Amino acid sequence: MDAYARDRDQIGADLAPVTRPSREQAEEAVRTLIAWAGDNPRREGLLDTPGRVVEAYEEWFKGYTGDPAVELSRTFEDVQGYDDMVMLRGIEVESFCEHHMAPFIGKAHVAYMPTGRVVGLSKLARLVEIFSKRLQTQETLTQQVIDAMDDVLRPAGSAVMVEAVHQCMSTRGVKHRDVSTITTQFTGVFKTDKQLQQRFLDLTNRK
Repeated sequence: MDAYARDRDQIGADLAPVTRPSREQAEEAVRTLIAWAGDNPRREGLLDTPGRVVEAYEEWFKGYTGDPAVELSRTFEDVQGYDDMVMLRGIEVESFCEHHMAPFIGKAHVAYMPTGRVVGLSKLARLVEIFSKRLQTQETLTQQVIDAMDDVLRPAGSAVMVEAVHQCMSTRGVKHRDVSTITTQFTGVFKTDKQLQQRFLDLTNRK
């Protein structure tokens, strides 16, 4: 089974399947959290909050319904002899830390070296979105994106960099607001060819 499929199936075959709660159960859970925080979920300003939170969750975590293989499945052979890297720089990342369910927000830069076929550029952006719209760690997100690119596109190599600010670090705990986390992963020629790797890194920093 490919890496993206393992992730889609929640990895861990030793874990019992999870039954998705109903919308009403989800809204009741929000009311419980409001009460636990010290407020009254029945007061006027909070009456509609559970419904709004559930709707927000549907948007924030829509990546669980996405399939990376489907997004990357349509490729094109007519590239007129193009044989250099294909790179998308500055893909917006909005994800949630699985440890505190706090947002981390930043940019992803992805590249691959095609071997005769290329994929639509919007599909790479969609790939990043699918994995980021899940409970995540940044390290896992970086690995999942590059695994899916390698598994489906079969390139000569891939490169991924994610740079993000984590609100679990900026709004709680140590409360450092100006700290970015950078994760990188390289495969194939991007791993073995240090000049190509450096070229990718230089391009991520170009204004």
